[in-house]
Amino acid sequence: MIELLSALALALALEGLVYAAFPDQMKRMLASIESMPASTLRAGGLACAAVALVVLWLLRGG
Repeated sequence: MIELLSALALALALEGLVYAAFPDQMKRMLASIESMPASTLRAGGLACAAVALVVLWLLRGG
């Protein structure tokens, strides 16, 4: 459970740093996401999740 909470805290910290470093670019990116079809967002989300799981598996000694 500690590992899960640590991972969530790290993800939140990294996202916060991106927003702090590039606020205008993030606003533009979020505006462009609004016009994307849901299927594109879903495919991108699934692809990111799959890559993350593979990386995690490799890091854990897969």
